Amino acid sequence: MTTHTMTNPASIEDNHYQERILQGVSRTFALTIPQLPLSLYQVIGNAYLLCRIVDTVEDDNGLSSEQTRKFAEMFIQVVGGNVTAEAFSKELFPLLSEHTIPAEQDLIKNTPAVIRITHSFNPIQRKVLERCVRIMGQGMADYQDTESLAGLKDLAALDRYCYHVAGVVGEMLTELFCDYSEEINRNKPTLMKLAVSFGQGLQMTNILKDIWEDRKRGACWLPQDIFKKKGFDLNDLQPGCTDHRFHDGLGVLIGIAKAHLRNALTYTCMIPPRETGIRRFCLWALGMAILTLNKINQNRSFIEGTQVKISRRSVKATVLITSALASQDWALQQIFTFTSRQLPEVDILGNEV
Repeated sequence: MTTHTMTNPASIEDNHYQERILQGVSRTFALTIPQLPLSLYQVIGNAYLLCRIVDTVEDDNGLSSEQTRKFAEMFIQVVGGNVTAEAFSKELFPLLSEHTIPAEQDLIKNTPAVIRITHSFNPIQRKVLERCVRIMGQGMADYQDTESLAGLKDLAALDRYCYHVAGVVGEMLTELFCDYSEEINRNKPTLMKLAVSFGQGLQMTNILKDIWEDRKRGACWLPQDIFKKKGFDLNDLQPGCTDHRFHDGLGVLIGIAKAHLRNALTYTCMIPPRETGIRRFCLWALGMAILTLNKINQNRSFIEGTQVKISRRSVKATVLITSALASQDWALQQIFTFTSRQLPEVDILGNEV
């Protein structure tokens, strides 16, 4: 793994904490973020932790709906510099349930260290991070109020949900890339649109992988209309479902996720080839998502996420191949076509192509 020396005015202890906790809360991002250029590495690592704090507030089912909304709003104010991180941490930490993993509990306890780093960034970076946390925090609180096993109303509702939890992250990353590079900034309007699609492709992959874990906590992010067209009611969904109508609906969603990930490849190929670090950051996430979709597609009767989790060997292969070919657009297109060849072909609206 690449290690970076920090030049930021936040303390060395804070920076060491950020590096350590990143590995605790996400093995994937602990792998991909250090690939970034030094001036992006720290801000994007910090941005990920801010998003993870919002996630932790939203995911802890020990918190009431009112508490979730209160702490989401409070954290928006913390990032904006209007409320102290210490007040947020002190009030939230004792309320966390066993559902929140130890690394996330540690992150909430040490929110002040994370925020000290946030507040040391340049004004553009801070504004970008504040916007992302605001949209994500408000959106998640709204969606938690409507969680049910019946699923979301339709594909448009799924698109909106994915925007609030992932598309906005794609926009944030793009803004940071554009701030870092004038060459990248020239393509900003196109990149911003593709970034939302990139985020949705990754989020839909996670939603499909986590269907059963989400249902255990009373949530379902699948769109009712896609399954109704196949003659299946999501209220009837049980683990180990072998109903071909459910499997057909799943196939459409796999195809939609693939279409979004194709946009993610277009996005990546618009990054200058010499920016291999940014390209690797994008390609590794994209590659792992395609391999996960393949596993879901091959085993549509899976009953827990571990059954469709990709192996460490697959992760290593993804890293090696995409790193070797990171600057070769033609080769990347070929790899995408080959690895996704067995996935359903539909557009992002779910129409067959």
